[in-house]
Amino acid sequence: MLKIGLTGGMGSGKTTVSKIFSALGIPVFYADDVAKTVMSEDADLKQNIIQLFGEDAYSNNSLNRKYIAGIVFNDKYKLEQLNALVHPLTIAAADKWMQAQTTPYILKEAALMFESPAAANLDYIIGVYAPQHLRLHRVMQRDGASREEVLARMNNQLDETIKMKLCDFVILNDEQQAVLPQVLALHKKFLDLA
Repeated sequence: MLKIGLTGGMGSGKTTVSKIFSALGIPVFYADDVAKTVMSEDADLKQNIIQLFGEDAYSNNSLNRKYIAGIVFNDKYKLEQLNALVHPLTIAAADKWMQAQTTPYILKEAALMFESPAAANLDYIIGVYAPQHLRLHRVMQRDGASREEVLARMNNQLDETIKMKLCDFVILNDEQQAVLPQVLALHKKFLDLA
């Protein structure tokens, strides 16, 4: 079974591309969703997060994402500490999930593919690329966030040009080229390789 990574900057369209692969019958592991679940459900991790950020890290037993985001996107050291706590658990969950799959290939979708050990043991990595102005607009619309908030978050990710150069394949999601034919071509390629 081929293990394919899928990454891209925030607002690039990773989820859109993932859903197309999913509609084609390919299982998708969403690392960001699993990370949020682990931060809410793993008792030891919750304690470590409270130690790192204080009691306000959780509100009514739920992760206070806005509070934590306000800290980590303005303090790279705190972001690194949080990632050091969360990434190993998310990667372990991905490995366990992959072992349970039986399709010719699977996708592991993660925003921080190269900024963490998430790329380990993957056969290929697909990058989803969109120009920064489009990504900025999409995230502001999606999250109801200000331009400054989105830029602060983007500045904590690997430069998009470098990220795409590290990928084996790139899907352009620039509103100039159709995404579906690009996904279908990669789907055929991966089935042939598998």
